[in-house]
Amino acid sequence: MIRVVLPGHLRALARVGGEVEVTVEGAPTQRAVLDALEATYPVLRGTIRDHVTLKRRPFVRFFACRQDLSHEPPDAPLPADVASGAEPYMVIGAMAGG
Repeated sequence: MIRVVLPGHLRALARVGGEVEVTVEGAPTQRAVLDALEATYPVLRGTIRDHVTLKRRPFVRFFACRQDLSHEPPDAPLPADVASGAEPYMVIGAMAGG
């Protein structure tokens, strides 16, 4: 099980209260986690990634183990602590401006 922390507006859209858990088949990668998240909560399809290209939407960032994974390849393995469930995979709504 992979623990996923979503920003407040996506938690409200998915109707969940806190962090969610998803099961990933095969190696835990960002793509696999997001695929499992969208399969479990279909209302989130297109909110985190583009429907067609599956690229990260602007102003959405991915973090794990205090590292920004937003620009990592989607098929790169996630840190071992995320794969084991010790640390969450975080989807963060970024802000622009100041």
